[in-house]
Amino acid sequence: MAYLALKVLITALLVVAISEISKRSTAFGAIVASLPLTSLLAFIWLYTESGDSAKIAHLSTSIFWYVLPSLVLFLALPALLAVGINFWPSLLLASAMTFAAYLAMTAILSHFGIPL
Repeated sequence: MAYLALKVLITALLVVAISEISKRSTAFGAIVASLPLTSLLAFIWLYTESGDSAKIAHLSTSIFWYVLPSLVLFLALPALLAVGINFWPSLLLASAMTFAAYLAMTAILSHFGIPL
Protein backbone atom coordinates (compact mmCIF):
# COMPACT_ATOMS: atom_id res chain seq x y z
CA MET A 1 0.00 0.00 0.00
CA ALA A 2 2.87 2.38 0.78
CA TYR A 3 4.35 1.66 -2.66
CA LEU A 4 1.04 2.56 -4.33
CA ALA A 5 0.87 5.79 -2.31
CA LEU A 6 4.45 6.62 -3.38
CA LYS A 7 3.55 6.07 -7.04
CA VAL A 8 0.50 8.34 -6.75
CA LEU A 9 2.50 11.02 -4.92
CA ILE A 10 5.33 11.11 -7.47
CA THR A 11 2.91 11.20 -10.38
CA ALA A 12 0.80 13.94 -8.76
CA LEU A 13 3.91 16.00 -8.01
CA LEU A 14 4.85 15.81 -11.67
CA VAL A 15 1.47 17.17 -12.77
CA VAL A 16 1.58 19.97 -10.18
CA ALA A 17 5.15 20.86 -11.19
CA ILE A 18 4.11 21.18 -14.84
CA SER A 19 1.20 23.41 -13.83
CA GLU A 20 3.44 25.64 -11.73
CA ILE A 21 6.13 25.84 -14.42
CA SER A 22 3.47 26.81 -16.97
CA LYS A 23 2.39 29.76 -14.83
CA ARG A 24 5.86 31.23 -15.23
CA SER A 25 6.59 30.15 -18.80
CA THR A 26 4.13 28.46 -21.10
CA ALA A 27 6.93 27.47 -23.47
CA PHE A 28 8.94 25.73 -20.76
CA GLY A 29 5.77 24.21 -19.29
CA ALA A 30 4.88 22.88 -22.72
CA ILE A 31 8.33 21.37 -23.15
CA VAL A 32 8.16 19.64 -19.77
CA ALA A 33 4.57 18.48 -20.41
CA SER A 34 5.49 17.13 -23.83
CA LEU A 35 8.25 14.98 -22.41
CA PRO A 36 7.12 11.40 -22.05
CA LEU A 37 7.56 11.57 -18.28
CA THR A 38 4.32 9.78 -17.48
CA SER A 39 5.30 7.02 -19.90
CA LEU A 40 8.72 6.78 -18.30
CA LEU A 41 7.13 6.53 -14.87
CA ALA A 42 4.75 3.85 -16.15
CA PHE A 43 7.70 1.90 -17.58
CA ILE A 44 9.55 2.16 -14.28
CA TRP A 45 6.51 1.16 -12.19
CA LEU A 46 5.66 -1.75 -14.51
CA TYR A 47 9.24 -3.03 -14.67
CA THR A 48 9.71 -2.68 -10.91
CA GLU A 49 6.55 -4.67 -10.30
CA SER A 50 6.89 -7.29 -13.05
CA GLY A 51 10.50 -7.34 -14.29
CA ASP A 52 8.99 -8.19 -17.68
CA SER A 53 10.79 -6.42 -20.53
CA ALA A 54 8.29 -7.77 -23.07
CA LYS A 55 5.46 -5.95 -21.25
CA ILE A 56 7.49 -2.73 -21.36
CA ALA A 57 8.10 -3.14 -25.09
CA HIS A 58 4.41 -3.83 -25.74
CA LEU A 59 3.35 -0.84 -23.62
CA SER A 60 5.82 1.39 -25.44
CA THR A 61 4.48 0.32 -28.85
CA SER A 62 0.89 0.84 -27.74
CA ILE A 63 1.72 4.30 -26.41
CA PHE A 64 3.26 5.19 -29.77
CA TRP A 65 0.06 4.33 -31.64
CA TYR A 66 -2.13 6.18 -29.13
CA VAL A 67 -0.03 9.33 -29.13
CA LEU A 68 -1.17 9.96 -32.71
CA PRO A 69 -4.90 10.37 -31.93
CA SER A 70 -4.08 12.34 -28.77
CA LEU A 71 -2.71 15.08 -31.02
CA VAL A 72 -6.31 15.87 -32.00
CA LEU A 73 -6.76 17.55 -28.61
CA PHE A 74 -3.82 19.88 -29.17
CA LEU A 75 -5.13 20.92 -32.58
CA ALA A 76 -8.84 21.12 -31.76
CA LEU A 77 -8.65 23.00 -28.45
CA PRO A 78 -6.83 26.10 -29.71
CA ALA A 79 -8.93 26.11 -32.89
CA LEU A 80 -12.17 26.04 -30.90
CA LEU A 81 -10.93 28.75 -28.54
CA ALA A 82 -9.82 30.87 -31.52
CA VAL A 83 -13.33 30.88 -32.98
CA GLY A 84 -14.68 32.21 -29.68
CA ILE A 85 -16.05 29.11 -27.98
CA ASN A 86 -15.59 29.37 -24.20
CA PHE A 87 -12.97 27.25 -22.46
CA TRP A 88 -15.14 24.55 -20.85
CA PRO A 89 -17.24 23.78 -23.94
CA SER A 90 -14.06 23.86 -26.05
CA LEU A 91 -12.34 21.45 -23.68
CA LEU A 92 -15.35 19.13 -23.68
CA LEU A 93 -15.67 19.17 -27.47
CA ALA A 94 -11.93 18.73 -28.04
CA SER A 95 -11.94 15.83 -25.56
CA ALA A 96 -14.86 14.20 -27.36
CA MET A 97 -13.07 14.60 -30.67
CA THR A 98 -9.97 13.04 -29.15
CA PHE A 99 -12.00 10.13 -27.80
CA ALA A 100 -13.45 9.60 -31.29
CA ALA A 101 -9.91 9.64 -32.70
CA TYR A 102 -8.89 6.97 -30.16
CA LEU A 103 -11.81 4.80 -31.23
CA ALA A 104 -10.90 5.29 -34.88
CA MET A 105 -7.24 4.43 -34.22
CA THR A 106 -8.24 1.30 -32.32
CA ALA A 107 -10.46 0.20 -35.22
CA ILE A 108 -7.75 0.94 -37.80
CA LEU A 109 -5.07 -0.94 -35.88
CA SER A 110 -7.43 -3.86 -35.31
CA HIS A 111 -8.25 -3.94 -39.04
CA PHE A 112 -4.56 -4.23 -39.86
CA GLY A 113 -3.94 -6.83 -37.13
CA ILE A 114 -1.71 -4.61 -35.01
CA PRO A 115 -2.04 -5.83 -31.40
CA LEU A 116 -2.56 -3.33 -28.60
